[in-house]
Amino acid sequence: MSEYDTGDHDDAPPPARCAPVLAAAFVREPAMRWISGGSDRVRRAWFTTTLRTHATLPGARRHLLTDRHGRAVAAAVLTPPAAAPSGAARAAWAARTLLGCGPRALLRTLRYLHATEAETPPGAWTLEFIGVEPAAAGRGAGGWLLDRLLAATPAPGGVFLTTADEANVRLYRRFGFTTLRRLTVGPLEVTAMWRPDPSERTRAGG
Repeated sequence: MSEYDTGDHDDAPPPARCAPVLAAAFVREPAMRWISGGSDRVRRAWFTTTLRTHATLPGARRHLLTDRHGRAVAAAVLTPPAAAPSGAARAAWAARTLLGCGPRALLRTLRYLHATEAETPPGAWTLEFIGVEPAAAGRGAGGWLLDRLLAATPAPGGVFLTTADEANVRLYRRFGFTTLRRLTVGPLEVTAMWRPDPSERTRAGG
C-alpha cells in the first residue's frame, strides 16, 4: 500500500490551492525556466494567473493529492477535448500575465502554445500540468496521482501532453503514452505524447 492511500485525493480543489504546488514542482522544469527566466516570483505569478483562467473552462479538471498529515504534495490540471478560453478570458489572462510576469513570459508562453496546441489529437483530453512538491519527490506521489487521474478521466479520445523534460518521457511511457512528435520551441526540445483510452483499445482488439 502506498503512503498516499492514507492521504486524500481531491478532484475539485480551487485553483489557488494547486498553483503553489505546481510552482514549486516546476522550479527546474525546462519550459517553465525558459518562460519565467528562472524567476521564482514570475513562476508563482504565472501559475496563479494560468490556473485562474483555466478554471473558467467548462469541464476543466484539477486534482490535488495530500499526505496523511493534510499537506498538499502533488497537483494535476486537465483540459477537456476542444475546450478553449473565451476571448474575454484569454484577454484577461494576457493582461494579468503581462502585468504580473512581464512581456517575455507572455510572448514565450504564446510561442509554446502555438507550437504545441496544434499537435493535440481530435477528441483528446490534455494533461496540462502534473507536479510534485520537491520535498515529496521520489516517494511515488506523481505516479500515484497520474494513475488515479487517468483512471478517473473518461477519455475515449485519449490523453495528450507535452513535456520539455526528457526524464518525464520515460515516466509517461510507463503509463501507456507514446511519442507523437518532437518539436523545437526556442531552446527547448519538446515531446508531444498521447495515451489511447485502454477500454477503446480493448474493444478494438476484441
